Amino acid sequence: MSDKADVVLIGVPKKLIVDGLSGPFNLHVLPKGGDAETIIGKVGGNVRAAAVTGAPDTMRADVMARFPKLEMVSSFGVGYDNIDVKYAVDHKIVVCNTPEVLNEEVADTALGLLLCTVREFSRAERFLRAGKWVQGQYPLSRATLRDRTVGMIGLGRIGRAIARRLEGFGVPVVYHSRNPQAGVSYKYYGKLVDMARDVDTLIAITPGGPSTKHLINAEVLAALGPRGIVINMSRGTVVDDAALIKALRDKTIHSAGLDVFVNEPEVPKEYMEMDNIVLFPHLGSSSVFTRQKMEQLVVDNLLAWGAGKPLLSPVPETPWPPQKRS
Repeated sequence: MSDKADVVLIGVPKKLIVDGLSGPFNLHVLPKGGDAETIIGKVGGNVRAAAVTGAPDTMRADVMARFPKLEMVSSFGVGYDNIDVKYAVDHKIVVCNTPEVLNEEVADTALGLLLCTVREFSRAERFLRAGKWVQGQYPLSRATLRDRTVGMIGLGRIGRAIARRLEGFGVPVVYHSRNPQAGVSYKYYGKLVDMARDVDTLIAITPGGPSTKHLINAEVLAALGPRGIVINMSRGTVVDDAALIKALRDKTIHSAGLDVFVNEPEVPKEYMEMDNIVLFPHLGSSSVFTRQKMEQLVVDNLLAWGAGKPLLSPVPETPWPPQKRS
């Protein structure tokens, strides 16, 4: 009988994760469909840890309840709104994510999306490919970074990496978050609508979930004004799609750039039909280099847990070692 811990992999079976966990643990890869139920029925009572690789609602409370001995969840990605953290806290389950290793890649993507939106680079490339350059020069872009101030919505690790790049471009930065951040010189706004009124560009890099749902709404867009540009690198739910579509149609704001959507990979057809918006297929950390770093951190957290060592990146709600309930 093996003394290896039983671990389940829920989501896409990424090769580096599968290879990294197959030796040290009894790894059970849960396929989609009915076969997953069969596996859970056989091993669910013995599973002590889980590797999670995306998908909304992957680790709801009712899913975690299927694993009564669950001690640890190692999740692929910075965001962990696919995990019921309250259930984890109540049941002393530690949750780990993969921060830091993707900060710079996501920040690069944010600047790329901003530049494509402000200077219309992707639109200009389509102009060239359509053979229109021989008919005349592409029109001058109406927007530029040279006269803009960016308001960051969220100033965590990735937000600071984006702000650092903006400083290099000579672009002033201010920010809004739930609380002022220590050690930064940027001006802080306690209310998002006040910041929107004072800037012309918003970059959202805040966690998803109920507390940030429709944070960028009709009131914020109206405050941003006709020169306004919205960039969303966080979660699709942070933006009120109906309000943004109306603002773009009515020219309440100038344009937008989105890397995330509510029902990915579905994208509202209204966005697809507009010229004053740039759409990326959730490219944030999408390089081979960075994704391998993320996969390895999923593995390393589980290896540390298996060896009884300190975990590398537990989320704040579930610190290591688990806190005693009062």
